[in-house]
This record gives sequence, structure tokens and C-alpha cells, in this order.
Amino acid sequence: MATRHYEGKKFDAQDAHQITDALTVEEALQININNKAFTVSMRTPGNDVSLVRGMLHCEGVLNNTNFSPEVSIKKENENGIVTIVNVDIPESELGEGYSNSRSLLSVSSCGICGKTELGDLSFIGKTIDDTKKIEINLIHQLFNKMSLLQHDFKKTGGTHAAAAFTIEGQLLCSMEDLGRHNAVDKIVGKLITSNQLQNAKIMTVSGRISYEIVIKCFKAKIPFLAAVSAPSSLAVDYAKELGITLFAFCRDKRATCYSHPQRTKINKTNPKAS
Repeated sequence: MATRHYEGKKFDAQDAHQITDALTVEEALQININNKAFTVSMRTPGNDVSLVRGMLHCEGVLNNTNFSPEVSIKKENENGIVTIVNVDIPESELGEGYSNSRSLLSVSSCGICGKTELGDLSFIGKTIDDTKKIEINLIHQLFNKMSLLQHDFKKTGGTHAAAAFTIEGQLLCSMEDLGRHNAVDKIVGKLITSNQLQNAKIMTVSGRISYEIVIKCFKAKIPFLAAVSAPSSLAVDYAKELGITLFAFCRDKRATCYSHPQRTKINKTNPKAS
């Protein structure tokens, strides 16, 4: 139930007419940990277990990828959409991210902005030092693959997408959500539950890159991150610091690399003699 139909009146220069549009569903999901409220995420319903598992990993609440917590449904609304889930996590498995103060609401546009202090990111771990290189033309092929799976976006124009690939460009999974960070959390959660996280080397996202997307990518230990749109200054700063090769403006067969360009290579079709 990712979309709903709404009636509206569409105006142009000389006329107006009734229309019915498909719009992306936005619903609140309250996530409890050990029966205590942890956060509320505004998300597109669907793949909720992946969303929860990815969020817990990316925020350092549950760092052990080999541990599969029980996620139980506590409440659904009249439309059958899950509104409250509980995650049972032994105290010995809870990471530092759980103890960090957090406001209850996690809005759909920002992943960790609910944290009390921006600098409270000591849980993120060591810098990625992957030495593998990526051929720059592969980036554009990956966005084409992700685009083919953006079914909700084609209906509504209101969702973001994220996808994960191997270093060779094999698609591992692709997810959509109205929130950029939610799509990333769903990807990470799916990779963990399918035991594919170690194979993921490239992540693509459909929108802009802000620092929380970089941190989520880093927590998943994915060394390459590419976006259709622009990065923020803080995203670039974090990518440089954390060892992520960050590409932005990946469209029209162009891409700009803002950090760790030594991991890129170009296969020239007509090389000039030196």
C-alpha cells in the first residue's frame, strides 16, 4: 500500500478539469525497543522489518549483523498499516547509539537529526580503507538499473530510491520510500537479513546527499556512494573523513567525485599515444 488515489482539480492557462492522482503514502511507525518507545519514523509502509533493522544498524543501536532480533507487530490501523512495532534486543547487544539522547520523532527527510548533538557520533567506527576501484562509466549503468525499479516514483513522482550493488555492478537490492534516509535504511536492513551486506560495495540514491546518508552508508561499510543530485558541504566533509568515495550530479553521463577519487578509473576507448 505505497500509493493512494486522491481527487484534485488541475489548472492550466485557460481551463481546469478534475483529475485523480496517485500519491505516496506517508504514515507514522513507532519503534519500541524492549517495549519502550525509541523513535517514530515517518515512512512509506512496506518493508518495515528492513527499515527497522537498517535503522538500528545505521544508528549504532544494534551493531551485530549476525544477531536477528525479533520484530513483533504491536498495533495496526484501520487500513491494516502497521503503526507500532517492538524489537526485543538483549541489553548485551545494545550499542552506544541506543544510549544517545534522541527526540521521539524521526521525520522522513532526515535520519539522525533527532539526535541531541551533531557531534554525538562516536559510535560510527573506523574509517573505510577499501582499495578497490570503480570504472566511472559503470556508475551511469547502475542508475539505469535503479530507475527501472522505481515503480512507485513512476506512479506518483513522490518517492526516493536507493540501491546496492557489488563492485562489478550486480544489483543486490533496491527500495523506495518517501524519505531519502528511509530508503537507505531499508536497503541496509535487507542486506543484513539476506546476508549480503559484505557483498555491497556501491550505493546509489535518487536525491541529494546530506551527512546522515553518508553516515548510514559508512555504517554499512559501503565504500562508494553516488547520487543524482547535489551533496551538502557536511556530506563531503564526512565522506573525506570516513573513507567514502562520493559521487554527485550523476546524470547525463556525467558525475562529480568529491572525495577519494583515487578509487576511480576511466577506460578510454580511444587513448592517445603518449
